[in-house]
Amino acid sequence: MQDDVEDDFLLKEDIVKFAIKHYYTPLGIDSEEFYGDLKRFKYIKRLVNRYVDQGLLSERLILNHLIIVFNVFGMYAALRLLDLKLDEHHWKVVKPFLVYLKYITNSQYTGIAQDKEVIRVLRKI
Repeated sequence: MQDDVEDDFLLKEDIVKFAIKHYYTPLGIDSEEFYGDLKRFKYIKRLVNRYVDQGLLSERLILNHLIIVFNVFGMYAALRLLDLKLDEHHWKVVKPFLVYLKYITNSQYTGIAQDKEVIRVLRKI
């Protein structure tokens, strides 16, 4: 539990330090690769905004970005970074992806309704 308190402090203090602490790559940290992976949160947000604004869902691209983010940052850190990077209106679109990938369960993030169209598209994959 002490580690969680430390992580919360770091998270509020400096997102990049938190991300570096939880970043995993078997070849060691390459700063260019690290910042590229950190930008994936921005790409996810941009893709979700495009869906919300224009109705264009790039489900496979969102899935790819999420898989990479969770692979390199781990479950705990990836969820915490998503919490910080996404606004409330993004979560109704992102939550179905996280449930589909089994990164969270339906019983997590209970106050967030899931976008029905996203669920329908994911069920067809």
